[in-house]
Amino acid sequence: MPYGWVGRVLHIDLTRRKAATLPLDPVDMRMYLGGRGLNVITLYRELKPKVDPLSPDNVLIFGTGPLTGSLSPVGSGRFNVSAKSPLTGILADSNCGGFWAPELKYAGYDQIVIRGRASEPVYIWIDDDYVEIRNAKHLWGKDTYETHRSIIEEIEDPEIHTVEVGLAGENLVKIANILSDAYRSAGRTGLGAVMASKNLKAIAVRGTKGVKVADPDKLLEITLKDIEILYSDWFSRLFSEQGSMCLVRIYQDLGALVTKNYQEGQFNPIEGLLGEHYTGKYEVKPRGCFSCPLHCASFWMMTDGPFSGVRAPKIEFGIVINYTTRVGIGNLEIGLKAIDLLQRYGLDTISTGAIIGFAMECYEKGILTDKDTGGLKLEWGNGEVVLETIHKIAHREGIGNILAEGSRIAAQKIGKGAEKYAIHTKGLEHIECDPRGIQAWGLGFAVASRGADHLRALPAFEYTISPERAKELFGTSKAADRFATEGKGRMVKWFEEVRAFTDSIEACKFITRTGLIWPEVQAQVLSAVTGLELKAEDALLIGERIVNVERAFNVREGITRKDDNLPERFTKEPMPSGPSKGHVCNLEPMLDDYYKLRGWDVITGMPTREKLEELGLKEVADELERLGKLSKPKSKREIIS
Repeated sequence: MPYGWVGRVLHIDLTRRKAATLPLDPVDMRMYLGGRGLNVITLYRELKPKVDPLSPDNVLIFGTGPLTGSLSPVGSGRFNVSAKSPLTGILADSNCGGFWAPELKYAGYDQIVIRGRASEPVYIWIDDDYVEIRNAKHLWGKDTYETHRSIIEEIEDPEIHTVEVGLAGENLVKIANILSDAYRSAGRTGLGAVMASKNLKAIAVRGTKGVKVADPDKLLEITLKDIEILYSDWFSRLFSEQGSMCLVRIYQDLGALVTKNYQEGQFNPIEGLLGEHYTGKYEVKPRGCFSCPLHCASFWMMTDGPFSGVRAPKIEFGIVINYTTRVGIGNLEIGLKAIDLLQRYGLDTISTGAIIGFAMECYEKGILTDKDTGGLKLEWGNGEVVLETIHKIAHREGIGNILAEGSRIAAQKIGKGAEKYAIHTKGLEHIECDPRGIQAWGLGFAVASRGADHLRALPAFEYTISPERAKELFGTSKAADRFATEGKGRMVKWFEEVRAFTDSIEACKFITRTGLIWPEVQAQVLSAVTGLELKAEDALLIGERIVNVERAFNVREGITRKDDNLPERFTKEPMPSGPSKGHVCNLEPMLDDYYKLRGWDVITGMPTREKLEELGLKEVADELERLGKLSKPKSKREIIS
């Protein structure tokens, strides 16, 4: 048995109701590690281009990493789930924390590959080597909390862990999530709809086998050292105290906080939405994922007012802001109530809030009327209507049936100029940060393999490091200037590769957003767990390989440079006020720089054979060439090695 990995993949055919366990390819282990990397190469090989994402032909993959279930100080409770997205038509992939992933690893599996569609609702029960496809008719229609509790009662074991979908997934809402223990979300890109389209309600796991570590003494030494680094880091302390709610103040101060669908970059008054207000009034107890030294989540409860008694085991900056400032609301309790609804329904927190913000601006501009909305007054600041719209999206009722398609398709269906107010890239809605105030984030959104995604790059150095350090890392001191474009291509490339490596070993981005971000640190942990002798350059090379496979997957689906874009609100409308006043996101020069550094064709954005073969991806280059999707050797481009 290999160290870190267990060396086994569970293949499940829901159509035939069959399960089989096959060995994990040792070459793939070394080239892609696990999680995000192993998932995407598996998906690339399994799927043909243009497959309908909601058909039985789509493949749903859950993948752990070599650090999952270990003592790793950079997080070890995470997994990736991947498929083709019904929202964007390209790569769907999400990283999720909690406790389910270590349980799957302890049951003896690095990955689950799910094909086909069951003839009726089912859930999968995994008890070490025992795998059963069980009837789930009694679970269909239940929310995620009810589903999780019902399975625990049925199996009579409170220690099992589950992943499940809610009503939004069952209704094939294209922004539906998969939940882990009804607590952590595998968000973005509509993976809940993919899972439910297979008539798969949940996967429950119990594992007892453990994980074998190559050098336990070395891992303990690294763990103690890295925990000391973590606890001395200012951002770690802030995150531990307030969770991601600390970001409200950070983005407000940058003038990059989404306000009324990005019409402004600051919301006032902001005091009632700050992290310290939340922890002082609503937090009950901090909570962390498996073996986590950061505990950035928390149990919370409202004890008075119209939502008295509403409680949940999680809060995030993105959830709260999407149902407050994004829709013109200054009441934190609307955001907290929204969390309860979104978790129960299994709805994506970012996309749902973005779609409601889009609909509100359309209502403001007269594009949507009371007749279109069924009498809903989609006015800025109307918390009651925000909560009602969440219900309608989950149930696909009235205007919710259109909004459930995502903002891109909804705008096309609404027409009358609505597309201008649908803030998305490649069909995926943007997060709460306005790139007019943070240029590298804009580039990261444009080129991310999931669409408008912040976690593929997360280039926070743009406003957290000194000009001297920026020059050392990215070749120019201007990389530390959030309004400059110089050095941002190199910055985003570096961050994308670090994040891809992190997602594939299954470390946590919140922990590695601190002094533990460096690839040297993560490579040391991986080496201690697996016995591989990896250095920082190896980590970056593996990350680069994964980014290129993801690009190839999307290029195969028709993505080119023209799709690596941003809404005109960010590129043509200067920020009207605040610390980012007068700025737009100047994307094109950053794109040129990024493509050159990637070794991709600057004109088309397609990978080149030279780059793919350099990364050991000849099979990918050959297929893209057969499909006419590979950059031709004589195309006009510059390649910087």
